[in-house]
Amino acid sequence: MADAAEQQVFAPWSDPEAKPIIQFKNVTKRFGDFTAIDDLTLDIHEKEFFSLLGPSGCGKTTMMRMLAGFESPTEGTILLDGQDIAPVPPNKRAVNMMFQSYALFPHLSVWDNIAFGLKREGMDKDKIGNRVEEMLRLVQLGQFAQRKPHQISGGQRQRVALARSLAKAPKLLLLDEPLGALDKKLRQETQFELMDIQETTGTTFVIVTHDQEEAMTVSSRVAVMDHGKIVQVDTPDRIYEEPNSVYVADFLGDVNIIRGKATRADADHVHIHFAEGQSPLWAATQRNLAEGTEVALAIRPEKVTITPDKPADRNNAIRGKVHDIAYLGNISTYHVELANGQIIKAQTANTRRVARRTFTWEDEVWLSFTDTAGAVLVD
Repeated sequence: MADAAEQQVFAPWSDPEAKPIIQFKNVTKRFGDFTAIDDLTLDIHEKEFFSLLGPSGCGKTTMMRMLAGFESPTEGTILLDGQDIAPVPPNKRAVNMMFQSYALFPHLSVWDNIAFGLKREGMDKDKIGNRVEEMLRLVQLGQFAQRKPHQISGGQRQRVALARSLAKAPKLLLLDEPLGALDKKLRQETQFELMDIQETTGTTFVIVTHDQEEAMTVSSRVAVMDHGKIVQVDTPDRIYEEPNSVYVADFLGDVNIIRGKATRADADHVHIHFAEGQSPLWAATQRNLAEGTEVALAIRPEKVTITPDKPADRNNAIRGKVHDIAYLGNISTYHVELANGQIIKAQTANTRRVARRTFTWEDEVWLSFTDTAGAVLVD
């Protein structure tokens, strides 16, 4: 029982007494007439693995560059551990930044790359040696200490860059698309290594990425950005299951968006009238919606069941025809065309071989889902 009590959920953002390590207070950044960051207020807590997620040009890299000291806010304040960092030059901040290119010195060994920043700070020789060895153990590269960057793999170079960034024990480590240069399988493996290293060191990590899967995997919280604003910030599971807008639902993972008009069914549900001649959909929502409000039901393909016959036990059942099938190995995604021409995706686990698949192209099928499967959203 003691173990269970000790394993408390890490959620300092839920504690009103917790003091954030980073505070953006009404920060705006303009480049001429272009507003890159628009009146942004955000708290990031100590030991968080925080992801900034969004399309190119949404402002996430500008936020990171302001934290690093390469840009200054046009308006507003950024605090690090309660201190306004605007007057503090980049090399004096308790912040380090790891770039996508890694920026390793090709003529230096792995050991000397990690030691470089410590030597420039004038650290005692013995302490440098101990610190570098500690970092090599952390990233499991002890046997490669004397190799040059070109003599090790891309994944190993990424770990050298990480060790060098952590060697000076920064309060905050900024990672700009750190896994972008790795192939998919290595990237997935490295995501878990990053999480282990972050947990071991206790350093606050802020990562910029446009890879949704990466953000979902590594983050304590994710901030989804658009046009210099944070649209939603929350834990990965809540952002995925409870998006606050069609933009967030559509940006994160695969989703079906069914648009229609809402009428109140009961205190906890609405009917969504989405197509002429079709029964309205039944959806749970706590939103206070006026009769006839235009809404969007966002429902993930894995929450849509596909069957040959109409299920008797579900309020939401729509008939359609299999238009396309995407075979992805572990799952298949069925693109089903409804009578009104809309395509709805349903996913099934491939527990059988493809030759024994239940459905194929042009088959008439039924799609069904529960009243709580989707999120009712208003644009």
